[in-house]
Amino acid sequence: MGETLLAAIQTEGLWFLVCGALIAGVVRGFSGFGTAMIYLPFAAQVVPPLWAILTLMAMDLVGPIPLIKPAFKDAQRRDLLLLLGGSLCLLPVGLALLSTISPETYRYLVSSISIVLLLCLVFGLRYSGKMYPPLVAAVGGLAGFSGGLGGVPGPPVILFYMASTLPVRVVRANMMLFLFFTDILIISVVGIRGELYITPLIIGLLMAVPNGIGNLIGAAIFNPDKAGIYKAVAYMVIAASAIMGLPIWNG
Repeated sequence: MGETLLAAIQTEGLWFLVCGALIAGVVRGFSGFGTAMIYLPFAAQVVPPLWAILTLMAMDLVGPIPLIKPAFKDAQRRDLLLLLGGSLCLLPVGLALLSTISPETYRYLVSSISIVLLLCLVFGLRYSGKMYPPLVAAVGGLAGFSGGLGGVPGPPVILFYMASTLPVRVVRANMMLFLFFTDILIISVVGIRGELYITPLIIGLLMAVPNGIGNLIGAAIFNPDKAGIYKAVAYMVIAASAIMGLPIWNG
């Protein structure tokens, strides 16, 4: 274990991951979203694609733990089960495809997903029809596929729930629980595939420290009266991270 921890600490470019985790935490603290969209373009420049996803999963599992039990009180469990069931169906497909792409292709993929979601948020693009159970399960499936392929299961569900008539606390609880359990599903499926490595998990746990500090900083500087400014800053940081993550800058 000591050797694995030492290997994690000696990872080349670890400081760059720390910067990404800290910035992602600050943005998450004052906007409520953006962790994967900011962190993954950083991580993709330092570690292999699967490791980038595993570090994110490990980092993201730690923070929400105290909030999971209270979230069950507000969650709409039927939708949550449909989302997770759909996710489990297509998550292995996304992970299987991930193993076939190069690190450069992965960087293009992650940055592109971040930019597309950002454009959807900026221009208010969202689903506006009725939320039938098969559709909820299909959204979960799409989220599982994007989670396995790019490490970002959130975008399909975020865009889906933006049109929801459910109370904000229910949407928040469902999103939190879905992302938490999807992280567990991703790690579990990777383990079943025999590709679960301890070093990236330890790196992710190490990144939970600057990410948590960033969350505290973001929450401390947040002013509800200036929510529009914080959202604009979050959008700019996400855009900058996505563009910076493109391989074109490597010459």
